[in-house]
Amino acid sequence: MPSAGLASRRVAQLSAMLAMFVLYTAQIVSALLPNVPVFIAASAAGLVLDTWLQYRNPGLLAIFGKVRFDALVRQLLRDMLILVGLLRIDGIDPLGEQGPLLAGLCVLYALHFACQTVAVLVRRTRALPVVTRNIDASALRLSAAPPRLLARRQAHRLLTFSLPATAGLLATAASEDALWGALGVGVALALMLGGTLYLATWLLPKKRAKNDQQVIEWLDQWLADYKPTVAMYFSGGTTSAYQANMWLSTLSKLDGKPLIVLRERFMVQKIDATDVPIICFPKVATMFSLENSTLKMMLHPANAAKTSQVLRIPTIKHAFINHGESDKLSSCNPYAKAYDEVWVAGPAARERYALAEVGVEDKDIVEVGRPQLAPIRPWSGAPTGTYTTVLYAPTWEGWDGNPGNTSVVLAGENIVRRLLADDGVRLLYKPHPMTGSVDPRAGAANERIKAMIREANALRSGDRPGPEAAAELARRTAELDKLTSTSFRASADEMERMLLQGAPRGDREAAIAEATAAWEKAYWASFPEWEHQIVTDARPAIFACFNQADLLISDVSSVVSDWLSSEKPYAVANTSGLTEEMFRTGFPTVSAGVILTPSAEGVPALLEAVRHPEKDTFTVARAELKEHLLGPSDPPSLVRFDAAVAALCKKADERRVRMESRLDSEVPTPRGGTEEVAEDADQDTDPETSETNGAEDSVTA
Repeated sequence: MPSAGLASRRVAQLSAMLAMFVLYTAQIVSALLPNVPVFIAASAAGLVLDTWLQYRNPGLLAIFGKVRFDALVRQLLRDMLILVGLLRIDGIDPLGEQGPLLAGLCVLYALHFACQTVAVLVRRTRALPVVTRNIDASALRLSAAPPRLLARRQAHRLLTFSLPATAGLLATAASEDALWGALGVGVALALMLGGTLYLATWLLPKKRAKNDQQVIEWLDQWLADYKPTVAMYFSGGTTSAYQANMWLSTLSKLDGKPLIVLRERFMVQKIDATDVPIICFPKVATMFSLENSTLKMMLHPANAAKTSQVLRIPTIKHAFINHGESDKLSSCNPYAKAYDEVWVAGPAARERYALAEVGVEDKDIVEVGRPQLAPIRPWSGAPTGTYTTVLYAPTWEGWDGNPGNTSVVLAGENIVRRLLADDGVRLLYKPHPMTGSVDPRAGAANERIKAMIREANALRSGDRPGPEAAAELARRTAELDKLTSTSFRASADEMERMLLQGAPRGDREAAIAEATAAWEKAYWASFPEWEHQIVTDARPAIFACFNQADLLISDVSSVVSDWLSSEKPYAVANTSGLTEEMFRTGFPTVSAGVILTPSAEGVPALLEAVRHPEKDTFTVARAELKEHLLGPSDPPSLVRFDAAVAALCKKADERRVRMESRLDSEVPTPRGGTEEVAEDADQDTDPETSETNGAEDSVTA
């Protein structure tokens, strides 16, 4: 449970704080007494604990940083207390032996600060104004990153390089021989100095990339050579990448030269495997390189704060394609009127915008279907096997606190309980990945549902696939991982990843599609047909679960709209407090499905209708609703989408012609008239006067 996880983290943080406090207290007291064994043990344990936490669980130390008791302060205090202890121990000359050791420690800290300065300079030189993927950027003189310990982890560096110094000083405390302290400090100085000099080599011309101006010039040339026509623009947080990823296959299949434009550096690695070139513009100033390119239009799968910045480019047309359609208000956001066109799946969305009265004109709405739904297989009749597979895919609780957003809190456990009570049901439970992120009750209910499913599985028994099925899945997983992920070493930074993720080789997307299909087959074959499944990983995707299921139970969300492309039976949980009549009227996507109350009493009758299609009263309604929501099946959605792209590109071309014509007509005629221009032209081409005129012009200038 999320609350339990948070509580355990709090306990761990408090334990770490208490351990630090105890060790520092023991070090202080034992240094003043002095008690050499306790002093040595407390000092060594403090440094070891600090270093271990930095490497293994740095999150526990975050609370120290908030109160300005970071690694540097902790190490300074630790070294100071060691020096105090050495002063208090008999047999060590405080003037003759402590002085060099103190001086050595001061030089060590000076080198630490020098190394940190070099690290900042190196990071700045390696932060390019743009980040690319699937583009050959070798011309920028990209290089591998320096070790992370030197360039990015100052706390780890200080603690690690201080280990020899601390060990030597404690050996001096134990033996009363200052030589050990000198050796330890000397080793620490050598490590810090060597690391600083090695890190500084990344500032030399051989390891430095081109400067910002040269990078922008390179990008302009690449855009001129590539000649992009359509781009997908995306900006968002760390968990929002799925909104762009769902459009990758569609974008790659478009005619012309597609491009992906991002705004956040971290998002470059969040985009799934694709062959489409990716450019990230962290700053708005660099993004205007697109204005002088051949780019004609942009597709927008989501509204974001930074979207307004790209809308300023007058040479580009913009279409809002959204990342899913539902009856929720988010599917008719007033911000949509900022785009040139709003592309929707079918007539239902057109009606939704008209009813919402948010300023989107009907002439700017284009119906293109949902091309990414092509992998969903259509209904092929009643289930023929022993089990009826039911997919329960509730959405998350949303930001507005509406109890009707998700069924997990009020109805989830009842739905799952009634499904598990039917021995002929195999349940696939796939909750939204953000479930519980806003309302802890949703997270708690989600965990209880998972526990119910595990308990039900424990009570079932039957034949299981042999070990060869698991081996096949492992092989397919490794094969797919190799195609979809790029392995980077721990020290790899943005520039190194750009170097490694250059122009793709071969048709990677086709290979990924084939490997994904093989993985999905191996995945489902690795489980017995009677076993319920909890699906929370990115794989299998929701569409793969669609193809396994005979029935969907969900909430008012885009999942229902997408499911309708299969024309299979579905049900929607009504936890809004509305009557069924008002619920169907307010949310058209549920009009061809069964409505479940929070008690889920209708589940047995629903399962009966799935197993006996003659009892299904919504067959015709689902086919009609499918066309109303998603548009006609002919021509295919991808064909309509491609045609919409071509039409908007044509509008962009026409606008450019009009603007160029208008600018030409507004340019004033030089020197007062066309006759003077002609006369000047004649003079400039006269071989006898051209040299003289040139000399006079230069003198006048």
